[in-house]
Amino acid sequence: MVLALIIKTFLVQAFSIPSNSMQDTLQKGDRVLVDKLTPWFGAEPERGEVVVFNDPGGWLAEAPSSGGVGAAVQSALSFIGLMPSADEQDLIKRVIAVGGDTVECRQNGQVMVNGETLDESDYLYPGNTPCGDEPFGPIEVPEGRLWVMGDHRQDSLDSRFHQNLIGQGTVAEDDVVGRAIVIAWPVTRWGTLPVPDAFGSLGSGATAAGPAALGLAGALPLVLWRRRRLLDRAVARAAAGEEQVRG
Repeated sequence: MVLALIIKTFLVQAFSIPSNSMQDTLQKGDRVLVDKLTPWFGAEPERGEVVVFNDPGGWLAEAPSSGGVGAAVQSALSFIGLMPSADEQDLIKRVIAVGGDTVECRQNGQVMVNGETLDESDYLYPGNTPCGDEPFGPIEVPEGRLWVMGDHRQDSLDSRFHQNLIGQGTVAEDDVVGRAIVIAWPVTRWGTLPVPDAFGSLGSGATAAGPAALGLAGALPLVLWRRRRLLDRAVARAAAGEEQVRG
């Protein structure tokens, strides 16, 4: 039990997917393993990553209050990762833009980041438009925050729909639980969740990248080595606990 708690808290955790907001990348019923260790090494969420994050406030309906034996049992099981917590509500989306980026999508157009068109053909749900139902921007993402969207655009209440709330639709990096790195269940869908190539060709935003980029370059080998080791161990530890995320 102690080992499971340590793994859940600091290393990797399984999350179940109950909605269709990330199709076809993730299907309802999938269980993904989330790398929770990266933030402890000072890494920041990057464009293209699929991340789990706490509700920034108002994205999800408040969890209904409950009491009695049932609530006590859920509390105990959620502590060791065998049931979702009644208090913590999480979502899963793809990071489209980071602090300093300018992001927009015009009616019947494509998503643009820093003036460059984003090729989303690798992950956008078949038949969906990038934002035809909810154009937005241009929006300059504040430092330390993220603009996130679901891969199934016509079935995802993401950053586009929360611009009237604190953060104007963006998510604080501090709210990120971790990065989804692999589909662990069902076994027929096992696979990693890499960053699509399209994000590698995007230019930087308003923030100068000089010293920060050098620091990232120096840290990259360590991060890649750590993630490889974590991935090798992840499948064996998939039973360490799972929380439910919502779309």
